[in-house]
Amino acid sequence: MCSLMRGILAIASMLVVCAIAPASTLAAADAPAVKQVTIRTSRDIGYFVGDLIRADITLVVDGRTDIDMASLPRPGAVAYWLDIRSVDIKQRSDGADRRYVLTIIYQNFYDALDVRLQEIPAFSLLFHRGGETASFDVPAWTIGVSPLREVAPPAKSDPKDYLRPDRGASVIDLSPHVWSLTAAAVAVLFCLVLVAHDRAWWPFVRRPARAFSLASNRLRGLRSRKNEVAAYLEALEALHRGIDQADNRSVLADDLEIFLQRHAAYRALREGLGGFFGASRLAFFANDPERARREFSFDRIEMLARKLAVAERTGA
Repeated sequence: MCSLMRGILAIASMLVVCAIAPASTLAAADAPAVKQVTIRTSRDIGYFVGDLIRADITLVVDGRTDIDMASLPRPGAVAYWLDIRSVDIKQRSDGADRRYVLTIIYQNFYDALDVRLQEIPAFSLLFHRGGETASFDVPAWTIGVSPLREVAPPAKSDPKDYLRPDRGASVIDLSPHVWSLTAAAVAVLFCLVLVAHDRAWWPFVRRPARAFSLASNRLRGLRSRKNEVAAYLEALEALHRGIDQADNRSVLADDLEIFLQRHAAYRALREGLGGFFGASRLAFFANDPERARREFSFDRIEMLARKLAVAERTGA
């Protein structure tokens, strides 16, 4: 009876294995896999203690396969003589495949006594495709490290004789830079003079040909008091003086058309000038500066002066 039961159990076990095996084989065949791996470095030998080692690891996988970012190496100690400084990864499509380029910067701390090979340890990466996950081991590779000094240098009586003198500092000729800086400073100064001349800044502020620039400068100085009636009256007077200076005579409201005939550059501002003269009449002849401010404010006077200054520079 026991033999019969053992036989039945064995047959059942074989049936279960036969049922499971095709599924496992299919999963293994369909699991993500790395088709190609390439490791490149700037050089394979000649590394000294403290040197940085750059490794570009190229992994070619199926286009539907994604790398698990959490499985990438982390900066830190890898071995007693080797650290990872940084890790970077880039990817791009390559036909039906996907190409990952993993850049790892190592730092060598192996103080070699003679020339020898050191092995960069292997590490594992995880890949996903659909619901499947597979691990791939990036193989180990080697670098050649070199000593900084001889193991047993020739004996010398004075330890200082082992040291080499510092190399003398090279003398840099600064004269080309001095001439370049001087030329640039002269060019900047020349441009500043041109701007000051155009804007009627000091020392060109008294120039008659820039009467409206001078008036605009005066109005800028009154801006902080623009809400005061006295400042408003000063603004009217400043622009009056500018108009008079531009025409070399006193210009009243009735003379506006004659002024515009003589100075075509200001004709586009006829309406603003008319409003200004109207406000001036209210303020000085009707003795009603408040109404004048309502009809032609300080800001409008300042804006008109700026526009006249621009027309003055354009027509000069």
